[in-house]
Amino acid sequence: MHDRDCLHRFMFEQYPIRGHLVHLDTSWRALIEHREYPAAIRDTLGEAVVASLLLAATIKFEGVLSLQLQGDGPMHLMLAQCTSGLGVRGLARYREAGITAVRAATGADTDAPRIQDLIGTGNLTVTLETDDGSRRYQGIVPIAGQRLAQSLQGYFENSEQLPTRLWLHADAAGLAGMLMQKLPTADAKPGVDVAAVDDAWRRVQLIGETLTLEELRSLADAQILHRLFNEDDVRLFEPSPVYFRCRCSRERVSGMLQGLGEAETRSVLAERGEVEVRCDFCNRAYVFDAVDVAGLFNAGVAGEGGSSVH
Repeated sequence: MHDRDCLHRFMFEQYPIRGHLVHLDTSWRALIEHREYPAAIRDTLGEAVVASLLLAATIKFEGVLSLQLQGDGPMHLMLAQCTSGLGVRGLARYREAGITAVRAATGADTDAPRIQDLIGTGNLTVTLETDDGSRRYQGIVPIAGQRLAQSLQGYFENSEQLPTRLWLHADAAGLAGMLMQKLPTADAKPGVDVAAVDDAWRRVQLIGETLTLEELRSLADAQILHRLFNEDDVRLFEPSPVYFRCRCSRERVSGMLQGLGEAETRSVLAERGEVEVRCDFCNRAYVFDAVDVAGLFNAGVAGEGGSSVH
């Protein structure tokens, strides 16, 4: 469909309420192309990717928004990132034995276990960092609720963000999500009072709850808005493209090896004949031979022999 792999912004003309709709198909498949996640892990990661995208789209910044779930459960780490240009990537770390136990408890791998069953006792962390590293904001809340959207609701309630609601869907084929926010009443059109805005906000949330996951997944964005808000004056803006983007580079990997230390790096080189580092996000392999390693730890030696391969 024409509105896949893009984000649509929309605005209620009569009230200070805005929203975003997003569908990912090709970019989602590229993100998980080199991974064989269990369904419960895959779908939760997909929801996190959508959430990071929807949150990033509400903020004017040049940098990266990271959404991280970390706990003592079988899926002990999940990270989804979105750049200000709407490039996304993500990964999950899990223990297979723990996921098997969750499958047994829920009845099937395709069931949707509670987020707490996967993460255990842990936290949801939202981090916003500018490209130049000059500014960094972080908000942390406990994991709670049945699904990721409910934990994010706790994040908004415990931060100074605008009142926000999220609807998320993920499966093997694609991702979808909708976000709505109530802006400050000062942004309302002249003559609209606070009570009217509050009533409108309650009403659009209730209407949003009637949207089924199947409708969110399958309908075009204009159809979703017509289905929900055909009695309101809603403006749908031009779409912005969304794509899978990994931020790995040979320079970053070189810095990581330098941080690891010369002795450890040379130990790997001696054992294997080369040092290979594979990106956890995109599976790209960066290979360093003896000349490259010498160049990393000796400013007088230039490393030109290495390469990066897929």
